[in-house]
Amino acid sequence: MFGFSLQKLLFTILVIAIVWYGFKMIARIQERRSEGDAASRRAPSRRRRRSGAAEAEEMVACGLCGTFVPARNARSCGRDDCPWPG
Repeated sequence: MFGFSLQKLLFTILVIAIVWYGFKMIARIQERRSEGDAASRRAPSRRRRRSGAAEAEEMVACGLCGTFVPARNARSCGRDDCPWPG
């Protein structure tokens, strides 16, 4: 009943290997998380730069047709009586 057999020995080695590699995998995951946390603390605006979202721009309405144009470089809407140049 308590004798050593090849099956019991191989099963014991297999269980030890699974536990060993499980702990190694958990340690790697925790290390990656801590590296990710450190990287996010160093560059908090990283997501904003990566998203490529444009900043809001001030717009003004044309007094004649009501079309909104950028305030910095307003251009003509194509009508002859448009107050904006160009």
